[in-house]
Amino acid sequence: MRKIFVVTVLLITLVSTVALANPISSDGYFNGIKLCGRVKVVTAFPDIKVKVVDAFADLKVKKVSAFPNKLGEWQFVTSGEDFTIQFVDSFPDIKIKFVDAFPGL
Repeated sequence: MRKIFVVTVLLITLVSTVALANPISSDGYFNGIKLCGRVKVVTAFPDIKVKVVDAFADLKVKKVSAFPNKLGEWQFVTSGEDFTIQFVDSFPDIKIKFVDAFPGL
């Protein structure tokens, strides 16, 4: 009985750690994509599936009109994009929160 309890606690700890892990690296990359720059919104076959949230975001994003050079600064464009995103409600790759200041992790 004690062994089952210990194994259960270890599994819960492992699942919690995986669930809380940020999919974005500490230097601002997701699957080799630097999360700043020119972004195109698509409805299919995106580079990244994104869910917009109000809390517990993986990345804070600031919309800019020019020079999106810092992590979390996104300029939305219709062509010439650095990467594409699709807004989803379920099973996102990353969760973002739009902010007016201090974008980033």
